[in-house]
Amino acid sequence: MRDFHVHSNYSDGNFLRSMVRAAESAGLEGVGFADHCNVASRDRHESMRSVYGFNLDLTYERRRQGIERLRRDFEIDIYDAVEMDYDRRDEDAIDAFLSEAGFDYAVGSVHDVDGKNVQIASHFAEMTDRERDAIVDQYFDKLVALVESELFDIAAHLDLLERTEPLRGRATEEHYRRVARSLADSRTVPEINAGRALTDAEVVHPSETFLSVLREHDVGVTVGTDSHHPTEIGDRADFLAEFVDEVGLRPVAPEGLGRDF
Repeated sequence: MRDFHVHSNYSDGNFLRSMVRAAESAGLEGVGFADHCNVASRDRHESMRSVYGFNLDLTYERRRQGIERLRRDFEIDIYDAVEMDYDRRDEDAIDAFLSEAGFDYAVGSVHDVDGKNVQIASHFAEMTDRERDAIVDQYFDKLVALVESELFDIAAHLDLLERTEPLRGRATEEHYRRVARSLADSRTVPEINAGRALTDAEVVHPSETFLSVLREHDVGVTVGTDSHHPTEIGDRADFLAEFVDEVGLRPVAPEGLGRDF
């Protein structure tokens, strides 16, 4: 079992050493640090960089030095990765950064639509059903564009909007099929993400229907706990191990590490 999606204090997670120690204690063979990074220059994204520290483009070399020290201290495999917010307008900047940095692999994600974070329910509480459906359409448009950009090895939490009550359940099978078709023609693989699986929401990404569609299109998946704190890793890793066993999946690794492990 390897976890390809955790965060550290280089974005909104805990200290590198604490996270590695927890991953090793959980019996994982590998753990990948995919700290958030946003390279957009628009005002809202600049604010997020300063408030939340989503600026790995400025700190990745220092983090890499820390990872190298941990590789000497622990027997577990430790991967040097990044999670980047995708927007078509930022493709050139993302490509330039990824080419320069040379991460083990890159994770791409869609967190906002039309300037609104899809995880914040208040953004959508007063919208009409038609307006909410339009947000869902735009979210999947961005997700398909993310895959087609071929910038990323992993597509994170494909149906993130399922975390948000006003948007939950509005995605259709055709939305899922559009994404599955694009993934089938891409090097990008989606992840099974346990970031909300053990909360009251009990949300696993992708949903059962979405996962079924991915399997119909012979799309492989990787796994990530999306942990931000050491106490989250063990329980989420156990959940993922049981989940993939129950659904009969053999997860693959990001392309940069080889598809199988």
